[in-house]
Formats: sequence, structure tokens, C-alpha cells
Amino acid sequence: MKSLVRLLLVFSLFGTLVFGIGAQDTEISLLQWSHFVPRYDEWFDAYAAEWGEANGVGVSVDHVNFTELFSTLAAEIDAGDGHSIVEVLFSPASFIDGLHDLRDINEAAAEMYGERASTCEAASYLPVSDTWYAYTHGYVPDPGDYDIALWTEAGYPDGPKTYDDLLEGGRAIFETSGIPVGIGMSPELDSRMANRAAIWSFGGSIQDENENVVLNSDATIAAVKYLAQLQNEAMTDEVFGWTAASNNQGLIAGELSYILNSNSAYRSLQKIDEAAAANIGFTPALAGPAGAYASSHVWQIYVIPKYVEGDELAAAKQFILDHTANYSDVTYHSELYNFPCLSSTVPELDGWLEADPWGSEPPNKFEVLKTVNDWSVHLGFPGVTNPAISQVFAESIIPNMVAKVALGEQSAEAAVAEAHERVEEIFNEWRARGLVGGG
Repeated sequence: MKSLVRLLLVFSLFGTLVFGIGAQDTEISLLQWSHFVPRYDEWFDAYAAEWGEANGVGVSVDHVNFTELFSTLAAEIDAGDGHSIVEVLFSPASFIDGLHDLRDINEAAAEMYGERASTCEAASYLPVSDTWYAYTHGYVPDPGDYDIALWTEAGYPDGPKTYDDLLEGGRAIFETSGIPVGIGMSPELDSRMANRAAIWSFGGSIQDENENVVLNSDATIAAVKYLAQLQNEAMTDEVFGWTAASNNQGLIAGELSYILNSNSAYRSLQKIDEAAAANIGFTPALAGPAGAYASSHVWQIYVIPKYVEGDELAAAKQFILDHTANYSDVTYHSELYNFPCLSSTVPELDGWLEADPWGSEPPNKFEVLKTVNDWSVHLGFPGVTNPAISQVFAESIIPNMVAKVALGEQSAEAAVAEAHERVEEIFNEWRARGLVGGG
């Protein structure tokens, strides 16, 4: 690994030249989520303290549960006072009026490090207003996590590759062992992601590339019918009451055959039972009739509220750029959870995927993630991640729609039409404010 102190000294000089950090009593504060990989927070807090010492800036860091980030950001914007930098995990486009335009540091990073992953640009930039309302430094792949022994016995030694495989193999495993597939259908993070992945892979989407709502389509209806069948034939009713931790806990306990998640559940299992962890494999996005798509699991997104000014603003911007300069350390200490938006900042990544530095067995367990940019998309795909898309996500409209069909409360046609109507209302509200295109 690179020397943290050496990098800090180099980039503190760069910071003084670019953003003019001047006053010796400058202080910045950060609000971040409590990372799913605890080792990362330990590294980050030490890094922030050393950066502050090297730059003559006081730095404090607060960590909260990820569910508290948006509510805290909203309260601080309303109060006009709070943290200098807030890290959120999904596009904060709906907060755009209260955030600084960060075009300068986005362009500086692109000039230094080259092209960024498209999923990262989508979580930071709003074309209709030509605004870089955020700076996305990392994203998290969302592969399939599967029990190798169970799927091998069912005839799929490399795990499911398609949605047909997931249904047929998952159903066979459930019938013979009682162990279900774990795709959530409740108003929480993992359900929102898994349901969207299926809809995209069947050819449906919330909006088209021009930001017009197209949810009510034959493709979406087919995807919802598939998900309802999967639940009825290969899952239990527990998925209707899941939290974001449920599929992690189920995989760790050996009670689920397949989940769609980041590597965090696996990393937890590694520390508990190495042999059980060796029995977990990873697959890329499952293929449906229209291709193979999955959203990034989360994004690491920095925003700076408009109440931050002067030397505090300059120091906040420099902290963000210097953090990017140290992204090899970010990826390493997150145990390969945080992937870099700017790939050139982590030249070691391919080597780590081929030989996991954190002791996976086999060492190349994560090699499947080399293809992540072929199948990982953003929440607004195939359009942009605009404020309307962010609100649809926050309201859990998609998993609620799917759950109604799986529970037999509505037909797929009725549930999709009802959801489409609500999505249209949200888009029209934001379009009237000039923050959504189409129409």
C-alpha cells in the first residue's frame, strides 16, 4: 500500500494552490454512514485526522446508520447549519436546491484521473440543469451471492446465470431442502434493487432515455409476474417483511440459497466461519429476455450544502479531492467493497480481484466483478437519475407493486398501472420545477 503520510504531504501542497486553504483555524465536519465493513471506518477516521494535521485544518467525523443520512441532510439544509460534507448512498438529486454545484472538483478529478464510471456520473450530474450537485467517489457492485453446494446439487455448479435458472434451480432447492431464494419484496434497500434488476432484464423500466414514464409496459408486467411466481414457488412470506439486513443474515446462517447483494454478507461470514464462506460464490447480473442488468448496490456520494462558505468550503473541496487521490487505500480497507468511480486511482484492483488480499478461498472468488461495468447501471437507467427517480426509490413504489401481486392482492396488470399513475404524478411535480426532462 502507498504511504498515507507521503500522499497527504503531496496533496496538502496541491490543496493550498488550488482551493486556497488559508485560515489556520479552519474546521470541517463530515457526516458519513457506518460502513458495512467496519474496517473501513477505522481507516477513514485515522486518515481524516492525519489529513487535518497535514493541512492545518480541524476535522471531525460523525457516523450514523445509513437510514439516517437523508433525514439529517434535509434537517441541516433547512436549518442552514450543519456538517461541511455529507456522504449519502443514493443520488441526492431531490436536494439539489440546497447543495453547492461541485463542477470544479468533478472536472478537476476528471482532468487528473480520466473517465469515470457512468453509474457515478449519473449519481452526481443533472443534465436538465447542467449541474454537478454531488461528487460520487465510489460505487458498490451488486452481484448474486449463492450457496455453491446447494446449487451444485441442483445441477448449477457455477450458480444461476439467467432468471429461468433462478426459478428452476431455486424451486428445486426449496423443494428438496426447504432453503429458499432470498429476493426481498418489502420497502427496503435490497428489495428495491433486486426488483429493479429483474424489470430491466425483462425489458421494462421506470422511464425511457428521455425521462418519460414508461413503467406500464408488457415487459414490466412480465417481470412482475415472474417475481410473483418466484416468490410463490421458491421463497417464503418472510420476504414481505424484510429489512436491509435480512438477506445478509439469511445467507450467513445458511438459510438462503441465493441473494442479490454486495460482498458485505460474505465478508461477515468470512470472519465467522471460513469454511462456510468458501461455499459462497458470486455471479454477475442474471440474464432475462432483454439482457442482464443490475443496479449498483449503493454509491458513495459526497455533497456540500450551500450553507458551507469561505475557507470551510475550500477545505471541504480539497478533502474530497485528496480522498480520491488515496482511493487505493479506500478500496483496500473497505475489503473491496468500495469500487473507484475513477478506475485509474486503483491500478491494483484487477490484481486484487484475481487474488483477494483478504484471504478468500479460492483467491479469485471476486474475479467475476471484472465485468461489473458491463452490467451495473444506475437507478434512472436508461434515462438519468433525476429527482423524480430518487423520490420513486424513496417511496418504495416498485417493491410495493411487486408484493401486491405476489400476495395475490392485485393482478400484475392492475398493480403496474397503479404504480405507473403514482410515478407520473411524481415526475410531473418535478418537471414543473424544471428538474426533470421529457414530457
